[in-house]
Amino acid sequence: MTNKSYTINEIKRKIENYCVYQDRCHKEVEQKIRDYNLIPEAREIILLSLMKDNFLNEERFSKSYARGKFRIKSWGKHRIVRELKFRNISAYNIKTALKEIDEDEYIATIYRITENRNAVISEPNIYKRKKKLIDFLMRKGFENDLIYKAVNEVVS
Repeated sequence: MTNKSYTINEIKRKIENYCVYQDRCHKEVEQKIRDYNLIPEAREIILLSLMKDNFLNEERFSKSYARGKFRIKSWGKHRIVRELKFRNISAYNIKTALKEIDEDEYIATIYRITENRNAVISEPNIYKRKKKLIDFLMRKGFENDLIYKAVNEVVS
């Protein structure tokens, strides 16, 4: 970062503010702490303090991440799982996070996205249209069986 030196308490306050602004995973916080070039003992002290004071909570992060990415970006479960694994979230917390997504809302979302995307695609060939829709929905991270079902019902 900069050449300015900080005390452990100052860095701890900065990291606490970083965590308060938005839920963070351990990986993001550890990277932020690494940017300050601290000795390993100081890093551990700060991390333990953040976890003890509940600034850093992996389960809370994974739940809010899954809810947010589904509701705001309309991501499917596969994409959410992949992104959580990339952030080194445990399998238990990933499973807990996926329970935050309502199944009826999930099905409604895939149909809504399929209909919207189908209206945008100008391809006259029905097979190419279906291929484009399937590719789009796979990038969004939805399950194959749901994708094929939705595409076949929307494009007919």
